[in-house]
Amino acid sequence: MSSPSHTIPLSLLDLAPITQGSTATEAFEHTLDLARHAEDWGYNRYWLAEHHNMPGIASSATSVAIGYVAGGTKRIRVGSGGIMLPNHAPLMIAEQFGTLESMYPGRIDLGLGRAPGSDQPAARAIRRGLTAGGHDFPELLSELRAYLDPTREGRAPGVRAVPGEGLDIPIWLLGSSGFSAQLAGQLGLPFAFASHFAPDYLLPALDLYRSNFQPSGALTEPYAMVGVNIIVAETDAQARYLATSQEQQFLNLIRGGTSPLLPPVDDMDALWSAQEKALVRGKFGYSIAGSEETVATRLRAILKETAADELIVTAQIYDHKARLRSFEMLAEIWKTL
Repeated sequence: MSSPSHTIPLSLLDLAPITQGSTATEAFEHTLDLARHAEDWGYNRYWLAEHHNMPGIASSATSVAIGYVAGGTKRIRVGSGGIMLPNHAPLMIAEQFGTLESMYPGRIDLGLGRAPGSDQPAARAIRRGLTAGGHDFPELLSELRAYLDPTREGRAPGVRAVPGEGLDIPIWLLGSSGFSAQLAGQLGLPFAFASHFAPDYLLPALDLYRSNFQPSGALTEPYAMVGVNIIVAETDAQARYLATSQEQQFLNLIRGGTSPLLPPVDDMDALWSAQEKALVRGKFGYSIAGSEETVATRLRAILKETAADELIVTAQIYDHKARLRSFEMLAEIWKTL
């Protein structure tokens, strides 16, 4: 994709969806296929997300999945959107991403979140303490950064990350509220906001990030990436039909359950109550499902409203060919903005 100079980078977030009746093996085959196409279509980065205990998401071992995608592509940046740092020892993440950066130099991103990416039973199984609530995230982050850059303080005495030490691995902070936005600003790190599931907090978080920003060795100016659900199809009706798969996924989460990604349905009103519909639709304030014209119009409004430096898009589409086509059409739309 040869973008006009006035456009910003476009990136892709993949949850490696396991669809009803399929397997994780098929999910990873589809992920690599999409990543290779995304590279050809001009997407800037391809990120995978850490989630646990979810039958519809295959990317729980996120570092492994990143290596698989990076090994099967040539140019596109590959990274985590994100690694949930409280689930891991900082040394282990430094070593894992040091290994990835050593294997695929100049192509690896380390996006970090402070949520568990799981329910409480899974969090206990990961052996993560349930009392911290993410409040120790700044200390964990400081320790991780010190393993990568030994001039910093915070690492365990006498411990080095090999591979990892001395490598320039871009660190992003991810968030769905103000905590990480403020911290990213204070540390001068790039910030990515999960508006694809927390739309109400997007603009306040961006303001908090930019108003707290302090220049650093990583950035001289704020750099904010905004997450958006986008599904493109030939018609608005077709796109809305495809979008019912991700609506069912959110509906199941609201009801306290999880499932593989389900096929689209003709009528969501047969599945949810009015209250559930409002709750699910409330999660999609920064989501677009429509034709090329509809998507382009809404995208222009989002870019103007957020002044985003980069957009990262995701789409939970049941049919792999339809998913490929959606991201291909989006890449074409991006050229016109």
